[in-house]
Amino acid sequence: MGNADLRQLAAIESVSFDALEGSTVAVDAHNWLYRYLTTTVKWTSDSAYTTADGTEVANLIGIVQGLPKFFVHDLTPVFVFDGAVTDLKEEEIEDRRAQREQYESQLETAREEGDPVAVARLESRTQRLTDTILSTTRELLTLLDVPIVEAPSEGESQCAHMARTGTVDYAGTEDYDALLFGAPYTLRQLTSKGDPELMDFEKTLARHDITWEQLVEVALLCGTDFNDGITGIGPKTGVKLIKEHGTIDAVLTHRGEEMAHVDRIRELFLQPNVRDVEVETDISPDVEAAREFVIDQWEVTPDEVARGFERIEESLVQTGLDNWT
Repeated sequence: MGNADLRQLAAIESVSFDALEGSTVAVDAHNWLYRYLTTTVKWTSDSAYTTADGTEVANLIGIVQGLPKFFVHDLTPVFVFDGAVTDLKEEEIEDRRAQREQYESQLETAREEGDPVAVARLESRTQRLTDTILSTTRELLTLLDVPIVEAPSEGESQCAHMARTGTVDYAGTEDYDALLFGAPYTLRQLTSKGDPELMDFEKTLARHDITWEQLVEVALLCGTDFNDGITGIGPKTGVKLIKEHGTIDAVLTHRGEEMAHVDRIRELFLQPNVRDVEVETDISPDVEAAREFVIDQWEVTPDEVARGFERIEESLVQTGLDNWT
């Protein structure tokens, strides 16, 4: 999910990595991985991440380039992978599939016309998390001793749950609807340059004098991955209407509108399918085994990951985790 309109409501501020030192972050794995995957494909020759049999593993380059950001700043990432997708999200998935097919058609045309700029752009837009990408991602993270959690449903809701229960200090995702799942503190821009953003759940509610349930109902009025929302209602108008009428049902009645599955969608956010977990944060990465996995087994061009592995090794020494093998 990713209701960007929620940024207009969210309490967000920049936070220095120094202030986060020693923390644990439940990372929405699919969200994080997709961003590095598309960036790698856009800016890296496909020969660097394509095996002799034609299998593409650009994710391995992205992981090696992205993980040092955590290690350098003494942050322990816990990667949370999506589980089963709710049927209410199937329409959103189908829309994304249709959009990707359109990009694939444009990509074929760009290749025929010999337009390298368009090819690079469209190749990044047609990426998807294949079984190979997901399995090799899990294996590389395991070699680097990065904790992995398999969510029963939405990875983002599991991240929020882990932050709410104190299993981790922060949820980590680019999507604003971590707020709707009740994540107390969410770190954004973990895949960007510079310091991350900190999104504060309680400050958000206090800023608008609303409850968690009302925040979810505002989102329902605006639209989520599970519903289309009501035409003409944005975040600020949504807050105003909910505060005026009390509930989304009252707002819909007042406007003469209907919305399917309101109770069920509300429950998806307020009582998501999550599970309690324990994570081991004392990690001991096997950097040499990870390097061999990426370069020797999956034939990634060494130069593309050399600096990433160097940064991982350097950060482990700096943070006292120099017992890596």
